[in-house]
Amino acid sequence: MAERNRRTVRDLRRGNRARVVQRLYFDGPLSRQELGPATGLSSGSISNVVAELAAEGLLEEAGVVDSDGGRPRTLLRVAPGGGLLIGIDIGETRVRVELFDLSLTELARTDRLLAQHGYDVDRIVSHVRTGVADVLRDAGADPAQLLGIGIGVPGIIERGGPDGAVVHGQTIGWTEVPFEKLLRAAVEVPSEVPLFIDNGAKTLGQAEMWFGGGRGTGAAAIALIGSGVGASVIHGGALVEESGRGSALEWGHTTVQMRGRRCRCGSIGCLEAYAGAEAMRERWHEAGGPLPDDADDETALAALLEAAFPGPDGPAPDPVAVALLDETAECLGAAVADLINLFLPERILLGGWAGLLIGPHLLPAIRLHAEAYALSHAAARTTIEMGHLGPDAVTVGAATLPLAAFLARGGSRPRVPGPAVPADPGGVAASRRWRRAPATAGETSG
Repeated sequence: MAERNRRTVRDLRRGNRARVVQRLYFDGPLSRQELGPATGLSSGSISNVVAELAAEGLLEEAGVVDSDGGRPRTLLRVAPGGGLLIGIDIGETRVRVELFDLSLTELARTDRLLAQHGYDVDRIVSHVRTGVADVLRDAGADPAQLLGIGIGVPGIIERGGPDGAVVHGQTIGWTEVPFEKLLRAAVEVPSEVPLFIDNGAKTLGQAEMWFGGGRGTGAAAIALIGSGVGASVIHGGALVEESGRGSALEWGHTTVQMRGRRCRCGSIGCLEAYAGAEAMRERWHEAGGPLPDDADDETALAALLEAAFPGPDGPAPDPVAVALLDETAECLGAAVADLINLFLPERILLGGWAGLLIGPHLLPAIRLHAEAYALSHAAARTTIEMGHLGPDAVTVGAATLPLAAFLARGGSRPRVPGPAVPADPGGVAASRRWRRAPATAGETSG
């Protein structure tokens, strides 16, 4: 019984800390007096928690405000220097690693190109290892201050086995890749620093819900359009839970054309075969678009948009380019309608590097097609907008994975796990045990 009571007290203390830390993080700076009604805690509990967190260096003063007839009130906020976070985007053309403080202010970043070698697992693990070392070195940061490393990857994430997070990425040639185990063996950080691996579209969605276009909504669907296509549905706004409250969707592999184009996943008629940047490049090339054979997806998409929307001082719009983008807009609108009908989101946001390029041109048409294909009542409840956070949103979202766990723990640092796996910088030993499917073209983090 005594042990049970100790657990109850510990859980209560952690819960009180979490309420204070989360409220200050998302709504601060706040005074002690404001924290009471905001958290539902008594003034005595607020004083105890604040004193404890301040002693640990997690809270700091952020100015003073006058009060009505009383003493001035000191404002508190979560101290940006209270810890470090790393966010990693395993993207289509590069691995991006960014180091952040607790306010998600970028302290350092590095990019590692993938174009030449594609999704070779050993090379990506090596890029992550050296990227983490580089951002810590460039910022002069102490690895002991790390609260966790978040990684956004393409494909389906499976958890619960002895190898941790396992990635199934059919379109990038990954089958049962024990990615967490490989990274844990290779990345040189303290053993207690946790790794958080999730689908890149979900990390994008969490970033938009916390800091971007999803703020204030109960549920939103966020599309990641890059060389491939993915999406996530996130519930609960800024509510923090270690387990998360969102789902990654293989939206790019829903069917938009019966007997349509062959998708790189092997199926036919997928949304990705029409709306992904790689597919738009191929369709533009097949239609006779003036592209060099070695043009990458970004160069090709920019040329396609320039041909369709040349501007007031340019030539007449290319009718082939216009028709191709019209078809793309209708496919996206129909697929957005599926999101509306299935999930009833309050808001749908278009993101990803290609989504940010095509969105300003195609958004009105996408809205019209979505309204035509969706149930009218559901469509009337949903707004369709551009994402707010730009091309770094996946990396920022990846950093929110360890941040969410940190806030849910009430600001407590990660606990030391069992015996550490000996460092294996190249991940060679572990890599022999994953099975790789035949390589295909790159995939978006969806």
